[in-house]
Order: sequence, then structure tokens, then C-alpha cells
Amino acid sequence: MNIIVANIKDAKIIADIISQSNEDVAVKFGINKDNNPKHPSFYDENWVLSDFERGEEYFLYQFKGKSVGCVAFEQPTDDVGYLNRLSVLPSFRKQGIGNQLTHHIFQYGKSKGVTEISIGIIAKHTKLKEWYSKIGFVENGLKEFSHLPFDVLFMKYKL
Repeated sequence: MNIIVANIKDAKIIADIISQSNEDVAVKFGINKDNNPKHPSFYDENWVLSDFERGEEYFLYQFKGKSVGCVAFEQPTDDVGYLNRLSVLPSFRKQGIGNQLTHHIFQYGKSKGVTEISIGIIAKHTKLKEWYSKIGFVENGLKEFSHLPFDVLFMKYKL
């Protein structure tokens, strides 16, 4: 395992990982630029740079020197951290990379004094919900957003 801290020079690599990792989700749930222009499958370098400007922190998972996964951490309050944009390139899935990145955020959150990690996912994405549940996340509310073509399921993990 080699997880490194990313910086703005990695913005293009991060954007490519996020967009490629979310293409199958967009297809599965009928997401396109008309009904959800901000979906991660359309992520670009400027969005990543904007994330960095807002104080979001990115981490890259490297395999044999190649970045194949990423995750972002945001801390909106002293107690809560967000796990954002967990992404693993399709050809590297089912190898434990997402799990390692998630646990990296748990440890990082603890080091920042966070007591809870929160995520938001497509509510009907049952496979993803089950994956997070196996790690220890529990449901924390469902919300409809008028600008999204799906409901969002919030989940949390107590550190």
C-alpha cells in the first residue's frame, strides 16, 4: 500500500481517476450532463482545483508508481469529516484499494480530532450501500435534492 498526499499538481490525475471511476455509475443510473452536470463522471481538473481552494485534501493510492485510486477529506466542523469522491480505476477494483483509502481517511480524521466520518451516496446504489455498511457505516438520513435525478442517502461512521 502506498497512499500519498496529493497536491494541485496532481489535479489532472485526480480528475481522470474520479471521472473514469464514475462512468459506470452514470450509465447505471441514467446520469448525464443535462440531469446532473456536477456528477463525478464529468469531473475535470478545474473542479479538483476548486476543491483544493476550498481546503479539501486529496490522497492518492499508488500501485507500482501509478496513481490508481483517490479519496478526498473535508472537515466542515471540528467533530465531523467528509469522505468524498472515493474512486478506484475499474481495472484495479476488488483488490481492497477502496477499503484502504477509506481506512486512511478514518486515521486521518482521528488525527484531526474528528469523531465521525460522513458520506452521501445515490440512495438506490444498493451495492455501494452494502459495501459501506460492511465497513461499519450506518444510515443517517435520506434527502431529496431538486437539482439531482436521485435521492441521496447519508451514512456515518463513528471513529
